[in-house]
Amino acid sequence: MVPVSGEAAAMKIRPTTDEDLGLFVDTLHVAFGRFPETPADDGGGVWWSALEMGRNLFAEAADGRPVGTAGAYSFELTLPGETVVPASGVTAVGVLPSHRRQGVLSAMMRHQLTELRGRGEFLSVLLASEALIYGRFGYGPATYTQRMTVPCHEAAFALPRARATADAPATGPDTGSVEVLRRAECVDILEEVYDRYRRAQPGALSRPHRWWASGAGQPPVSPAPRYIALHRDADGVPDGYAAYSVESGTLTVDETVATDDAAFTALARFVLRHDLVTEVVFKHLPPGHPLRHQFADFRAAQVSDTDWLWVRLLDVPRALTARGWFTDGELVLDVHDPFLGEHGRYLLTVRDSKAECVPTDREPDLSLDVRDLGSVYLGGTTPSTLVRAGHIRAHNPDAAALADALFRADRPPHCLHWF
Repeated sequence: MVPVSGEAAAMKIRPTTDEDLGLFVDTLHVAFGRFPETPADDGGGVWWSALEMGRNLFAEAADGRPVGTAGAYSFELTLPGETVVPASGVTAVGVLPSHRRQGVLSAMMRHQLTELRGRGEFLSVLLASEALIYGRFGYGPATYTQRMTVPCHEAAFALPRARATADAPATGPDTGSVEVLRRAECVDILEEVYDRYRRAQPGALSRPHRWWASGAGQPPVSPAPRYIALHRDADGVPDGYAAYSVESGTLTVDETVATDDAAFTALARFVLRHDLVTEVVFKHLPPGHPLRHQFADFRAAQVSDTDWLWVRLLDVPRALTARGWFTDGELVLDVHDPFLGEHGRYLLTVRDSKAECVPTDREPDLSLDVRDLGSVYLGGTTPSTLVRAGHIRAHNPDAAALADALFRADRPPHCLHWF
């Protein structure tokens, strides 16, 4: 344990119960210097209505006062190859300002990781409030998201059809339809469309039914007023939606979910042609999304990107054998886990889309920190990028290129869910 001083030296960590909910929420808000919003009469409509109190922790001072909090949600994460696995979503992590830099956070993180392993889990994920904090606990940024701002007067689309070839027939016009609903009118449809989408999207997290039922999280999960542009295919089956609001001439799309590119394009055209709107902001697009290339003027869109989902591997062999693979090959990984004081060397062998990962004494191809392995795990960061950054050490000239080929995903990983 990291040495602590003062009151924190007598600190203890304990699991919370349902009776601790109010105190847990209050303590976390004090840690962030905020005041809780008022929940609805039924207790819903606030982010903490989805908390799993049996999975949360209190750090308590010697007199029993809580000075730190940490929580976890039970999610499913989609891996490359459309494999769906359990994942803990770490959340609600905070330490009172009076007890920071005394080892409280490190003690909670170590306790939590040990507890997750005890539950048989092999990876956890989080959204980092500050990028400097979680790398030292073994988490690495694994998915990224783009914010795109498009002035409507510059948003003319290029030719709607690609030139047909024998190998790539032209895509016909969208034969579906778009209708506008209020969120309250279609929550069940949103839940179903999102669930279909996330099962095929690497990096996506599940949204358990209780999130939708209680209105926990951010729009469109929360009951905040939103319009829903709902796309249906030619058979009338919902296959995409855009949740949006309009204020002062700006239409902001909280998220666009679509099961194929045609539905996404139809929704983008719809919001960009909205009356009395001067610009459209898409808050969450996957890196490399083709929308920007669909405009006649490539420079019409202003794009910024940021990290989103951070991944932490708790059991390297189980994690590496769980995901799908798309290139055959062998790689020896020398993995250091400084926070938990662990070190392992593994032979990763991929044949016919399946991997075997076993301890080995062979000389390594790559030496890396567990947080770097978390970054490359979903295919959103290439190993060669981290080699060039000085984080991963390649022991032979071909190692980085082979690792890039092995760890690539079937499509760029992306996560929309906020927790």
